[in-house]
Amino acid sequence: MTNTSLLKASVYVLALFVFSVGTLHAQDGTIYPLDNPEEPNAIPLGTGGVENQPAQETWFRQWGDPMARNITKATLTPFLPDPAKATGAAVIVAPGGGFRWLSMGNEGWEVAEALREQGIAAFVLKYRLFPTPESFDEFSDWMNRPRTPAPPAEGASSSNSAPRPPQMDLSNQLSDAEAAYKMIIDRAEEWGVDTDRIGMIGFSAGAGLTMHSTLHSKTMKLAFIGPIYGGMGPVEVPENAPPMFNVIATDDFLFRGQFGVVESWYKAGIPVEFHLYQNGGHGFGLGNPNRTSNRWFAAFIHWVQVNGFLASR
Repeated sequence: MTNTSLLKASVYVLALFVFSVGTLHAQDGTIYPLDNPEEPNAIPLGTGGVENQPAQETWFRQWGDPMARNITKATLTPFLPDPAKATGAAVIVAPGGGFRWLSMGNEGWEVAEALREQGIAAFVLKYRLFPTPESFDEFSDWMNRPRTPAPPAEGASSSNSAPRPPQMDLSNQLSDAEAAYKMIIDRAEEWGVDTDRIGMIGFSAGAGLTMHSTLHSKTMKLAFIGPIYGGMGPVEVPENAPPMFNVIATDDFLFRGQFGVVESWYKAGIPVEFHLYQNGGHGFGLGNPNRTSNRWFAAFIHWVQVNGFLASR
């Protein structure tokens, strides 16, 4: 892959953190401490820890949603459908949170439960994160401090450019995604999964990880991907890239009038479906009241079904 494509890929996944925090906290979102849940079904992936991370994993609640931060040990939580409804399809679900926390309810468990109800085996990936302040009060102050989005690069057009934040090393997150995929492959018979129909969807930073995995993994052979309100900048599409279902709202700060990633898929001749919704903002998960984006999940299920990914084995 060329240096240009690597830069574009980094821009795609790394823009998420720089802009998400400031935009989200323009709203009323008081942060409350939350006891760590037991997560009895979470399976350790054994991918290692996080360097220079003294803090333990802790949880908090915001907008009623449970969120985890300072994650140093990645896990995978299966949501397996009733065998009578199982289609054999599987989806890795990657929550978002700017690679600093994970929205485990809104963009993880709730989505996995909805997929399970459709006969799809869902697997919530709790991937490793970059450190945040150990103290809850310091973390709350850090989350609420003012942030100013960077302008587009000089001379770049608004339709194809993306913000250029400092680059992050996503090797830990990619390793976690690859380990999750391998675990599903290894236990496919036990979990009733067709290894040719394993997809991945992600939200915000999770959409960035989904795209990063698609562009850079040497071991994952995803059947389809669904980046949901992720970065929209152009990328260099691999020859074996999977079909893509892409969702974003016009009032999402990551949209910025860009269609680059969709255009990249289209020009590469890879099947792509794109839903640009009138409203929904950022971080809407399965949906918020009175927003046009609330129908995206039904459209996604229709898309995977029409493309043959839900055909019974």
